[in-house]
Amino acid sequence: MANQALANQSSSQVMRQERESLSRAMLAATTRGNAAPAALVLEDGTAFVGTSCGAAGEATGEICFNTSLEGYLEVITDPSYAGQIVTMTYPQIGNYGVNLDDTQSAKPALRGLVVNNMCRTPSNWRSAQSLPDFLVEHNIVAIEGIDTRALVRHIRDHGAQKAIISATGTVDLDDLAAKVAASPSIVGINLAETVSCDAPYAFNELPESHAFAVAAPLKPRHRIVAYDCGVKRSILQGLVRAGCDVQVVPWNTSAEEVLAQNPDGVFLSNGPGDPDAVEETFTQVEKLLGKVPVFGICLGHQMISLACGAQIEKLKFGHRGGNQPVMNLISGRVEITAQNHGFGLVYPSLGELIPEESGGFSEPVDDLRFWVRNGVAPVVRNPRFGRIRLTHVNLNDGTCEGIQLLDVPAFSVQYHPEASPGPTDAHYLFTAFVRLMDGDPDYLDIDVSKDRLAGWVFGAEKEAANA
Repeated sequence: MANQALANQSSSQVMRQERESLSRAMLAATTRGNAAPAALVLEDGTAFVGTSCGAAGEATGEICFNTSLEGYLEVITDPSYAGQIVTMTYPQIGNYGVNLDDTQSAKPALRGLVVNNMCRTPSNWRSAQSLPDFLVEHNIVAIEGIDTRALVRHIRDHGAQKAIISATGTVDLDDLAAKVAASPSIVGINLAETVSCDAPYAFNELPESHAFAVAAPLKPRHRIVAYDCGVKRSILQGLVRAGCDVQVVPWNTSAEEVLAQNPDGVFLSNGPGDPDAVEETFTQVEKLLGKVPVFGICLGHQMISLACGAQIEKLKFGHRGGNQPVMNLISGRVEITAQNHGFGLVYPSLGELIPEESGGFSEPVDDLRFWVRNGVAPVVRNPRFGRIRLTHVNLNDGTCEGIQLLDVPAFSVQYHPEASPGPTDAHYLFTAFVRLMDGDPDYLDIDVSKDRLAGWVFGAEKEAANA
């Protein structure tokens, strides 16, 4: 009986080995191939094991997630992701490949990429290469084959934290846990200087491959200076299309140098990391406010806030994706917005409420959805720049998404207006900036529903034929 049991066990092992060998052979014959093992380990010890779908190596950074259903290339090349490992919540990434005209910077700034399933054989008439090939070309470590739903739930429950991706061919979870514990945090680090330009340059780049969808730009009629704190190309393109002659300058350019160019306006771009660490920018913004019209987005919004002496907080897991609902307190409309940030303005820290301009309310609130429910755009008195109005509120968590300085020509929003990737609801902000430079006191009073389609040519020929 013992001999028979040993024989059965040996036979079972042989069959298992044959099945594993057959499975490897079948996988090797597909486009996926036999990818090397990879692992993702979080600071709190949570670990996921999958396979490599990018470059070989290891990468540490802050783990975050993006909820966009498309636009993975724009996400991967967004400089605002410097220092971070990005998890895409949509299950399959890479379907339509890579078109370099859609990239947002010369090279990716993120540390690593996490997906559930990576497509290696894209199908799209605009595709020039596969996403895995693009990641390898730019030395970006990536992992697939893990439960991204479980990972995202964990981040939502436990907050942003450090993590490491290893795609070296071997998996030692204890060793990886030690490495992530020893890695630096992005808090207190100036990441904007790592992705900004080295010298000023004029920008007028509009890809011809976008002409099938986007109309020709308006004739330039305003000269602006744009601070590059990690700016996306599509945001600069949005300014050009709105009729701006754009001169881009590095993140630490002095206010005196900017004003010497006699611009019609100053634009403060998006960018990565902790805004408190970008002191050389917001101290210059403090000198610019009141001297020239200013428009800021994302990190630029935080630069204006810090210039006003406000407090910035680190959000539990940030806002990243193309489906963030924001209430516009001026128009009363909800905007679906594209966002990418992990820090936010504490609106009450700007100053005390002015009751007569805030619906009679005098007590500050932490959850700004209070103002949504009451239909009020409150105003505070800032010690540095006078009255500041709350204009936009995130409907998911009640955080500040936009402000308007009422006594100096400046406004800002926490999100991205250019829809790369994401919806076009916030396109009107480019129009508002032009109107601010025109001297229109009601520059934010715009019909968002009409402006959101401005510049797009989809269906234009059909509409003309039916006219």
